[in-house]
Amino acid sequence: AAGLAREGWIPVCAIYSTFLQRAYDQIVHDVCIQDLPVVFVHDRAGLVGEDGPTHMGAYDVGYLSVVPNMILAAPKDEHELQDLLHTAVAQREHPFAIRYPRDSIGEGVELERTDFAFLPIGRWETLREGSDLCILATGTMVRPSMEAARALEADGLDVHVVNCRYLKPMDENLLVELGARFERVMTVEESAVWSGFGANVARILA
Repeated sequence: AAGLAREGWIPVCAIYSTFLQRAYDQIVHDVCIQDLPVVFVHDRAGLVGEDGPTHMGAYDVGYLSVVPNMILAAPKDEHELQDLLHTAVAQREHPFAIRYPRDSIGEGVELERTDFAFLPIGRWETLREGSDLCILATGTMVRPSMEAARALEADGLDVHVVNCRYLKPMDENLLVELGARFERVMTVEESAVWSGFGANVARILA
């Protein structure tokens, strides 16, 4: 993939998240240090149920976030996955990784489309305005977070929900604004605690 990218191609490398770990040295030296536009699409990101512990994609947020030049994204549904893949190929400048789950996460999502959108890199999407609590959700956890916000509304809580589709670079301007605005900020994700999205949010806010 790195060789193809050097020759002007934009290769899309599809591999399980847990298997991508085995190519870490190549990701760092052959792709990212050279800032080549290889697109990594890694499924089985997050929890994988019956596939077992050796297939859990809990570590890619940590091991990809620390590599220079890498862009890392997590779609909230299949529709956004299409748009992120379109964005990854269209930007033609940097390595771009997209993590997504084993199973489907959308219902009624129209996949037969040609009007793909370019999603500005590093920009998050506010899905629900609120004033009591802010939930920063990534990937598969966006839909459950919206459901939780609606359930909490019945208890009198006004919950703000953000789709944090870019894990690197983060929307730091929005994050700082939300950190100043809310006393309580919650992150919801499927990745390792100490190296995941929440850890990076805490680092920036600190």
